[in-house]
Amino acid sequence: MHIIKNVNLETVCGITSKLPENKLPEVAFAGKSNVGKSSLINGLMNRKAYARTSAQPGKTQTINYYKINEEIYFVDLPGYGYAKVSKTISEKWGKLIEDYLHQSKQLRLVFLLVDIRHAPSENDKLMYDWIVSHGYNPTIIATKLDKLKRSQVPKHLKILKETLGVTEGTPIIPYSSITKQGREEIWTLLETYVLETEIL
Repeated sequence: MHIIKNVNLETVCGITSKLPENKLPEVAFAGKSNVGKSSLINGLMNRKAYARTSAQPGKTQTINYYKINEEIYFVDLPGYGYAKVSKTISEKWGKLIEDYLHQSKQLRLVFLLVDIRHAPSENDKLMYDWIVSHGYNPTIIATKLDKLKRSQVPKHLKILKETLGVTEGTPIIPYSSITKQGREEIWTLLETYVLETEIL
């Protein structure tokens, strides 16, 4: 079990901000506006409400850097695909996410969150392809696990995998913000691929 000693929201980057040049490894979280990104980040950090969960999906228009235990950054990317957001704004967020994927020197792992209950949307597929085109193989976190019966899970995971067209061997971790199922698996991945690697 990974012990969280301290958490600090260190940097908030808007559309005009310069991205920070961090020395610690970064892990990015991408996903639709209402997919449960803040809940996942709070769950991983073992905090109830540190990452702000917004009552209005699509409100997070910044990249938020959370420094965990002075050893790793969780980077919360703006949620995408919310209908009420104007096209101009969503294009700017897209640019923000693209700049981040393109410019971050410390990005080690990207988590793409997809709601397990529904087949991935066109935006989810675009985001997956976009992350891959930047040279990262994202780990898929299938959120809202508690909303399905256990017997339904394999079928939904298969749909998710086929719709996104994920590469063979891509980890897909079902996650529930209620029971925290999946939390340990995510931390094991982080410990194996991020915290064990030396920064060059």
